[in-house]
Amino acid sequence: MRIVLVGPPGAGKGTQATRLAEKLRVPHISTGDLFRANISQQTDLGKLAKSYMDAGNLVPDEVTIAMAKDRMEQPDAVNGFLLDGFPRNVSQAEALDELLTTEGIKLDAVLDLEAPEEEVVKRIAGRRICRNDSSHVFHVTYKKPVKEGVCDVCGGELYQRDDDSEATVRTRLEVYHTQTEPIIDYYKAQGLVVTISSLGPVDEITQRALEALKGEAAENK
Repeated sequence: MRIVLVGPPGAGKGTQATRLAEKLRVPHISTGDLFRANISQQTDLGKLAKSYMDAGNLVPDEVTIAMAKDRMEQPDAVNGFLLDGFPRNVSQAEALDELLTTEGIKLDAVLDLEAPEEEVVKRIAGRRICRNDSSHVFHVTYKKPVKEGVCDVCGGELYQRDDDSEATVRTRLEVYHTQTEPIIDYYKAQGLVVTISSLGPVDEITQRALEALKGEAAENK
């Protein structure tokens, strides 16, 4: 299957993308991973992207699109992929359509992970990270440490990242609403969107997503 995953910050896209890609046996292609890989490998695209980032500028759509094109042409993506973080706006979605049409393939579904805005704010703003190991993550409501402010795993100090503050989260949501959310309507016009709730246990959300994607694939046959 060829899938685009969308949803606001805090909807759990990263978690679900990894799980769904494994279940569907397709590569998980995330924008963040593309940038990191190209920059670390010092590809021409990576060098170009880094020049924009070092200057404090946004990487142009054409660079992001070129990276995605290169990744989707790799052997493991021949039979499908799951795109996470791309396309990020309507112009990127149009470019992706043009690219896929050129290759003689098409998307099977666009999975929209829905989450109430206040829940998103609560999820992200309540997150606390260990200073010793960023993989140790806690939450003031959903995953409290035994001792407030102290990591259960290594005893390190727990802190709130600057980009997890409520004000920053609301700014990120506004960016999502104005730039990324319009692609949902764009793909709805093509009959590709399936929307599911991202509330509940992780396993339940994954199963919900798989059932929705199976139904969409059957309809598009």
